Amino acid sequence: MNLEELKSFYPELNPLIQARLEKRVKMEGMGLRLYPYKFEKNTSAREIQERFANQGHELSDEVVRIAGRLMLVREHGKASFAHIKDGTGSIQVYAKLDNLGEARYGLWKELDVGDIIGIRGRVFRTKRGELTVSIDEFEILCKSLRPLPEKYHGIKDIELRYRKRYLDLIMNPEAQRIFTLRSKIVSEIRRELEGQGFLEVETPVLQSVASGAAARPFITHHNYLDQDFYLRIAHELHLKRLIVGGFEKVFEIGKAFRNEDVDAQHNPEYTLLELYWAYVDYNDIMGLTENLVHKVALNVLGKEVIEYQGKTIDLRPPWKRISFLDALKNEGIKIDVDKITKEEAYKIGESVGAEIKPDFPTGKILVKIFEKVCEEKLTGPVHIYDYPVEVCPLTKPHRSNPGLAERFESYIAGMEVANAYSELNDPAYQRKMFMAQLEERKRGEAEIYDYDEDFCEALDYGMPPTGGLGIGIDRIVMILTNAPSIKEVILFPTVSATQK
Repeated sequence: MNLEELKSFYPELNPLIQARLEKRVKMEGMGLRLYPYKFEKNTSAREIQERFANQGHELSDEVVRIAGRLMLVREHGKASFAHIKDGTGSIQVYAKLDNLGEARYGLWKELDVGDIIGIRGRVFRTKRGELTVSIDEFEILCKSLRPLPEKYHGIKDIELRYRKRYLDLIMNPEAQRIFTLRSKIVSEIRRELEGQGFLEVETPVLQSVASGAAARPFITHHNYLDQDFYLRIAHELHLKRLIVGGFEKVFEIGKAFRNEDVDAQHNPEYTLLELYWAYVDYNDIMGLTENLVHKVALNVLGKEVIEYQGKTIDLRPPWKRISFLDALKNEGIKIDVDKITKEEAYKIGESVGAEIKPDFPTGKILVKIFEKVCEEKLTGPVHIYDYPVEVCPLTKPHRSNPGLAERFESYIAGMEVANAYSELNDPAYQRKMFMAQLEERKRGEAEIYDYDEDFCEALDYGMPPTGGLGIGIDRIVMILTNAPSIKEVILFPTVSATQK
């Protein structure tokens, strides 16, 4: 392509981009292929650091072939040092006129920070003690046409980091660390569950009924069927169908979608682990939850006590257990769940500044009070158990108090990281709870469970006593990587399309 044609593709053309476009035209005019198909590597930056740890100042006999992005460049007359960054780290390279010859060294000096290059050379240690690859030959593998952010200041605009995660990964080693750890955390969760006999399954993302959680769904339309579908808000009801079908231990790690707020702990698209275990109850699931998180931390991070945003958190089981009502009592709010009226609950909610509405049922008001006065103080790890039955339509009522449900939520650093039940398996009672939810929807509540008759029909055939668990993978990764926001642990978080 000629320069004018190239410039036509860049309406925001600035002098820095234009200079790189001119270099491209110049290099292609020299017959260089700036976008070749492959390069044969035989090592990486990390492997060089490990394998040549004892290398002295002399050149190695072994020839290495590495490739990566050209980063920092320092010229010294007839020689220059630079750093090449690949997927494992960074390694210094050394280009010298005497080695490359005048023409090739002249081409080297035309390279820009950000170009991707392949290098063949030998390893030595500089007088300052840094392992370095002396370049015998190099090849341009991709000409970078936009300048990278300035290295020492990085990307100051946080929204830009999320929108252009590729730049964040190039410039910010911490970002690469977090996402490498995320991958290891998810792999370790999967390994632990499979080791306990759980079967990993996949259930539909497109669902005809939005249920399994109290949340607003995303709606889409299937043209061929001429039918609206929902992006799933939870994996729950399909996984329970598998328990009905005879599987006794199942889990799924996958995306869930909720058309709700975006903040430091919430993203509309997030990763959820759900598992179901036949013939156990929520007490067994408490033990599974704390042991799973503990083992993941120990096996991935190599430690049981972690620091999260200035808080020391000991993940060793057993975790503390506090009833929902005792958690409120500890904050000076003593409630008899069997006797409190909606008006009394509402008055307490108003006094503490909870986000409540007059048409909320009593149980939901109590939960909002809990969220206001208790949540952020739960450094934990701690299981909060036995919630008001009104907010637990998929949960067995408590075996000794029908005003409560056998549900627990696990908290770490003030964040809910897990939600679990003794699962409701009485089909008649399940229908009753769904119908109560529909009545609440009529009063204007949008975050409500849909009535899933097919699921109730499955229960009619019989589901054994079952314990279920949901864990927010993103929040667990936040805690284990000491990330302050969920956007730091999601590669491409949701951001407004109107911002540039």
